[in-house]
Amino acid sequence: MKNMHFKRKLPIPMDIKARYPLTEALAKIKATRDEVIADVFTGKSDKMVLIIGPCSADREDAVLDYCERLAKLQEKVSDRLVLIPRVYTNKPRTTGDGYKGLLHQPNPEQDVDMLEGVIAIRRLHTNVLANTGLSTADEMLYPDNYRYLSDLLAYVAVGARSVENQEHRLTSSGIAVPVGMKNPTSGDLSVMLNSIMAAQHKHTFIYRGWEVNTTGNDLAHAILRGYVNHHGEARPNYHFEELEHLYDIYAAKGLQNMAVIVDANHSNSAKKYMEQPRICKEVLHSCRHSEHIQSMVKGFMIESYLEPGAQKIGQGIYGKSITDPCIGWAETEKLVCDIAELI
Repeated sequence: MKNMHFKRKLPIPMDIKARYPLTEALAKIKATRDEVIADVFTGKSDKMVLIIGPCSADREDAVLDYCERLAKLQEKVSDRLVLIPRVYTNKPRTTGDGYKGLLHQPNPEQDVDMLEGVIAIRRLHTNVLANTGLSTADEMLYPDNYRYLSDLLAYVAVGARSVENQEHRLTSSGIAVPVGMKNPTSGDLSVMLNSIMAAQHKHTFIYRGWEVNTTGNDLAHAILRGYVNHHGEARPNYHFEELEHLYDIYAAKGLQNMAVIVDANHSNSAKKYMEQPRICKEVLHSCRHSEHIQSMVKGFMIESYLEPGAQKIGQGIYGKSITDPCIGWAETEKLVCDIAELI
């Protein structure tokens, strides 16, 4: 193929897992966490989940530092919140250009190295679990790559640009942990709900060269992330009226475990990252005034890192995002404690 050069064949997930195995002790910790998280989405628990962390997991040392702080914070709020570190190792890019995450570039200042990237993402997710006892969340940008992390992830997100894709939907139906389906950038909620329906059903399809059967994922659910109107302007969809509307159309679908996570950044904040605390508190206010909303909202997705804001690649500020801006640790600690008090 003139336009595609096959550089090298990467190890299959089974081989990478054998080289970097999950110990029996860590597997038990993850299994316990899986039950706790599932209970939130099924309604057995009245806790909320926070999928919280950097926009992109750009360097292992800072991400581990962040997650270790998060683990100490989890101890303080364990009676009300379940904190899931957001360790996003591959990034969708609107135009295709720019930093695509740790999977592509283990060192953002060096060339793409997908082999080292596959190793780096597995090592990072494993080390977070080993160092903190917290299992992690990642975005499923490439369905084929999910298997490299399938024994480690506590939560999987399908992004706004992927939610209509058939392979993402069918792969989600074979995942045993909660999968959040974001509304598309257009804001069409029917697309998101159809994706949830597809993920909750069983399927037969081709995956990684195999004919596979899936049983369906009852924990597939909605993520509201705002949208972009026909003028290209960011618009939120977390307000009381939008949540009530989502409840009505969600219930009409007859889906299992009706649930929504509110993404406090992206188009909901118009990428004004310091608005995230206000948005979370407004949604919690809506929960107090509507039993429907309270039963449906299971938590938040928050972009947070050690230092507030964002920087360009190469500036070298430890713990500061190189993609979208994030709230810093001081704001993070206060927000998590505030949410725990308000639910």
